[in-house]
Amino acid sequence: MKFATYTTDGATYYGAVTDDGMIPLSPNFAQWPTLRDVVAHDGLHALAKAAQGRTATHTGVTYQIPVPNPDKIICVGVNFPDRNAEYKDGQEAPPNMSLFPRFARSFTGHNQPVLRPPESEKLDYEGEIAIVIGKGGRRIAEADAYDHIAALTLCNEGTIRDWVRHAKFNVTQGKNWDASGAMGPWLVPFTHAAQLDDIRLTTHVNGALRQDDRTSRMLFPIRRQIAYISTFTTLVPGDIIVTGTPTGAGARFDPPRFLKPGNVIEVTADGIGTLRSEVADES
Repeated sequence: MKFATYTTDGATYYGAVTDDGMIPLSPNFAQWPTLRDVVAHDGLHALAKAAQGRTATHTGVTYQIPVPNPDKIICVGVNFPDRNAEYKDGQEAPPNMSLFPRFARSFTGHNQPVLRPPESEKLDYEGEIAIVIGKGGRRIAEADAYDHIAALTLCNEGTIRDWVRHAKFNVTQGKNWDASGAMGPWLVPFTHAAQLDDIRLTTHVNGALRQDDRTSRMLFPIRRQIAYISTFTTLVPGDIIVTGTPTGAGARFDPPRFLKPGNVIEVTADGIGTLRSEVADES
């Protein structure tokens, strides 16, 4: 079962996703105002039980990012072998992962426009899998890392390429433009290792395949990501780790293929689904 945050008739809900629409569940769980609260209280099983036997009553909804108020979003950079080779600096894979933060406001929901700002025409795509922390912790062992995941979702980690080069080391200012990326469409509860260990991740732009790789090829597997990140910061329920993108982003073509208004990006991963976004200019 899949769970989404959405709006309809001017109100925001979370509910179970069906082929016919949404089964609203938030009215049944007033003690858990958002899906972050559900995750914090290990409540996804309760949502699934509450949805059994019910039919969808909300249709034509607007998707929001699934966890609307995470404490933090941490992104892992350069996490596939071919991605490392793209930099053409002659260096082997680094011993530790590159990390940067993103803010919730920089993402929009499934089927919502991602925005190209007037300050730059170099909007790029990066298809990724995102994990949602369910059980917090500090200095989590790799062997225990999967026990701390509540759910999975997808991310188009949209990037303003020239702004990631504004400073010598940091990329934060190129990664946090309002609504420059997307997350969703929903949360898929994480229950077994096969959901992450070796699944295919692809990105299509206007129907053309641009990115294609498997999680088993990550330089820094997701277990290690959780262990490493939790060494220096306490992970809390609802935190999101965006786990890395394969080779094939628009900046790496010659000439670069940056996104333009009307372009459609689809990020797909086995067992999770497809996140769809269309590009628009910020008004």
